[in-house]
Amino acid sequence: MASIAPQNEQTMDKPKGFWANLWGGEGRAWQLIRESGILGALIILIIVGAIISPHFLKPTNLINVIRQIAIVGIIGIGMTFVILTAGIDLSVGSIVGFVAVLSASMLRAGVPWYIVIPVGLAAGGAIGALNGFGITKGNLQPFIMTLGMLVIARGVTMTYSEGQPISIGEAAESFSWLGAGDWLGIPVPVWLLLLVAVLAGLTLTYTPWGRHIYAVGDNVEAARLSGINTTLVTFGVYVISGVMAALSALILVSRLTTGEPLQGTGFELDAIAIVVIGGTSLFGGEGGVRGTLVGAAIVAVLANLLNLVGVSPFSQQIVKGLIIISAVLLERRRASLMERR
Repeated sequence: MASIAPQNEQTMDKPKGFWANLWGGEGRAWQLIRESGILGALIILIIVGAIISPHFLKPTNLINVIRQIAIVGIIGIGMTFVILTAGIDLSVGSIVGFVAVLSASMLRAGVPWYIVIPVGLAAGGAIGALNGFGITKGNLQPFIMTLGMLVIARGVTMTYSEGQPISIGEAAESFSWLGAGDWLGIPVPVWLLLLVAVLAGLTLTYTPWGRHIYAVGDNVEAARLSGINTTLVTFGVYVISGVMAALSALILVSRLTTGEPLQGTGFELDAIAIVVIGGTSLFGGEGGVRGTLVGAAIVAVLANLLNLVGVSPFSQQIVKGLIIISAVLLERRRASLMERR
């Protein structure tokens, strides 16, 4: 095992081109091919949408699509950090619901939005920290810990709100800019997505901690032997995932002017789907933010297109499930081929 550590360290310190690696990733030929493939799939999906629905390319519909991309994309970026370490976070949907109800109740009580936003982000980060603590110190599997937190956070949310939506009342006028406003003709959530994506990409590509995330996902024991604090890395990615889920919750509350206790239900499925579609391996150590953004666009465009042609939301869940299974099967096939070489 001792011979593995220097090799990983050398790989982590390998110089990378700025534009080629801005969004993260190892720069392997297969990764580039796969990302080109999903980008081509997005282009084909847009062309099909324009053909089968006259409403698809209308400005109002496209604005709705990019707003949806922003919401699921922000959560997906947080999930990318987690999955790169070979983990999983099933609690992000419940975090969205909890933060939505918490922030809505604070706004309704007259708390200024500039206090509500950091409190909401801190609440999401705190739940993520609980996940990270249970996984690193309690030695619980990420699936079990985050599944338990999914149930706990949703139960707390339902208890606190008594199962009823909470309107933000008069605060809607001062808070609507976050979810429904725009700047330079582009929705504010899209600007937030771009900001988060750039910061995440730079972190994964150009910081030691980002390289440590890849190392932990590739081989946690080798990473530990090479001197990486694997506990801190694992703990940190779940905090990031919680904060990203909280940010999406604040955007939703601002846009809908209501905190729904069931808000965010199924978002964990969307987040996992866009990360996997974007080429990040569920086995860790491979992928990046760039692919996640394309995956978010594919899922949002597909959902919008299915709505336009009249497919029920229940049937859309079947499509998302099939996409996840197919993506994992392709990843296993790729890993098998790599092992034979």
